[in-house]
Amino acid sequence: MTRWIEIVSRQRRVDVYLMVIAFLVLYTDTEAAPTDVVISDTTAANYLAQYGYLPPTNPESGAFLSEDKLTAAIEEFQAFAGLNITGELNEETVKLMATPRCGVKDKVGPAADGRSKRYALQGSRWRTKSLTYKISKYPTGINKQEVDKEIANAFSVWSGETDLTFTRKTGHENVHIEIRFEVGEHGDGDPFDGPGGTLAHAYFPVYGGDAHFDDAERWTIKSYRGTNLFQVAAHEFGHSLGLSHSDVKSALMAPFYRGYDPHFILDQDDVSAIQALYGTKSTSRGSRPLPPAEEDPELCKDPKVDAMFNTKDGEIIAFKGKHYWKLTDNGVASGYPRRISSTWKELPSNIDAAFTYRNGKTYFFKGTQYWRYINTTIDGDYPKEISDGFTGIPDNIDAATVWTGNGKIYFYKGAKFWRFDPASKPPVRNNYPKLIQNWEGIPNHVNAAVTYKGYTYFFQDNAYYRFNDRMFKVDDANPAFPRSTAYWWFGCKSANRGTLDDNNVHPEFGKK
Repeated sequence: MTRWIEIVSRQRRVDVYLMVIAFLVLYTDTEAAPTDVVISDTTAANYLAQYGYLPPTNPESGAFLSEDKLTAAIEEFQAFAGLNITGELNEETVKLMATPRCGVKDKVGPAADGRSKRYALQGSRWRTKSLTYKISKYPTGINKQEVDKEIANAFSVWSGETDLTFTRKTGHENVHIEIRFEVGEHGDGDPFDGPGGTLAHAYFPVYGGDAHFDDAERWTIKSYRGTNLFQVAAHEFGHSLGLSHSDVKSALMAPFYRGYDPHFILDQDDVSAIQALYGTKSTSRGSRPLPPAEEDPELCKDPKVDAMFNTKDGEIIAFKGKHYWKLTDNGVASGYPRRISSTWKELPSNIDAAFTYRNGKTYFFKGTQYWRYINTTIDGDYPKEISDGFTGIPDNIDAATVWTGNGKIYFYKGAKFWRFDPASKPPVRNNYPKLIQNWEGIPNHVNAAVTYKGYTYFFQDNAYYRFNDRMFKVDDANPAFPRSTAYWWFGCKSANRGTLDDNNVHPEFGKK
C-alpha cells in the first residue's frame, strides 16, 4: 500500500524544525555518544518543496504526495549536493538540510529539467555591462564604510572575469541592484528565519536583481566567527547577474555556506558560468598567450598521455606511465613530473582513465579495477572491480569524463561510448553502447578526455580535439583541430602548432 505524506507550506514550521536540527547537529558531542538526528517526512518534504525539488503547494490547503515521490526528491537533492544517493533521510542528508544556505531555489529555469551544465544559468541577464547599485538599508553591528568595501569587493569577483562594471550610488535614484539588510517579513513574500537557515536571497535580472540579507545573522569581515559578508554577498550577486545554483561543491554558486575562506578564489565553474552570460574579459589571461613554461623533454618528445582529469579544485592533471604533471594555462607547472605513487600511494602506473565526479571524489581506472580517492587519500577498501561499482561499463576503457552538458559520466573504448548515470536504475541504459561517431568530429580510440573552461577535450596520440558541448561538435577554429598537444598543452616551443603563422591575425592564439 502506498503511504502518503502531507506537505504543509508554512515557512515558519519548516524553519523551526530545521533550527532544532541545526542545533543538534552543531552542538551534540558526537565523540561522547553517537546521536541519531532525524526529521519527519513532512519536514523534509517542505524543505524539498522550498528549494525546488518538489512542486509548490497551496498554502491554505496543503497537499499530499506519495512516498515514492518523496524518495525521488530526496535522491535528486542528494545527487545535486554530491551525497551518496540513497533516497533516505540519513545523517549526512539531514545535516546538509540543516546547513545555513542561500534562500534561492536549487532547481529553477533550465536547471529544473535536469539537462543543465555543472553551472546553471537562470535564463535572464542584464542588457548592459555598466551596472549600478545602492545599499538602501545597512546591517547592524558593522560600520557603513566596512560594508561598502565588502560589497564592492563582492562585485569585483564578477567584474574580474568579465567586462561588467559596478558603480555604487547614493540617494533616491534608481539603480539596477538594490541591497537591503532585513529581518523576518520584509515585503517580498519570502521572510527571513533568524540566525542560521536562510542567510540571504537575491532576484534574477528578469525580476529586478535586488539582493536581501538576513540582518539577524552575525555578519563578519575576515573572521571565522559569524557569517562572512563578502562570500555570501558575492554568491548573491551571482544570482543578481543571472546565475542559478551550481552542483559543484567548490563553486561559489553552490547553495550551502562553507564558512570563511581566507584564500577565496572564484571556481572555474563560476568563471565559465558568468562568461557564458557576459563574455570573457577583454584583457583576460586567455586572450593572449603567456610566456611558455619550461619544456618537459619527456612530454615534448612523446606527448601521448594515458589519462587526464580535473581535480575538485579545478587543476588539470596528466598521467603518463609512472609519472604525472600538473598543467597550467601556459604549459607544465614547475616541479613536475612527479611519481604517481608519491601522491596517490595505492595507484599503479599506466592508468587507463580518470575523472572527478560532482561529489568531489576522483575515480581512477586500470584494467578490470578502479580506485576512489578524496583528493589524494584513498576512500575506503580499494581497488574494486569495475563490474561491481560501474555495472554495464567494460574493462580496459580508453577514457572517461563528466560531460558539462548533463553532468553524466561518459566512458569511451574503441569505437564506442557508454553513458553512466548513478541516479538511474540501471545506470547504463539498454540502448548503450553507442558509436563515438555520434560525437561529431571525434575519432575512435581516444587516449584521454578532460573538461576545461566549458569545453570537452579529447586526446588521441599526439593531437587533441576541442569539442563544443553546446553545439555538440568539434569547434571550427583557426588553426583547425586536431592540434598539437605538445605545443598547445605542454608548452613545447619546438612542436608544430598547426597552421598558425601570424599571432595578430588569429584570435584563437593562446586559446586551447
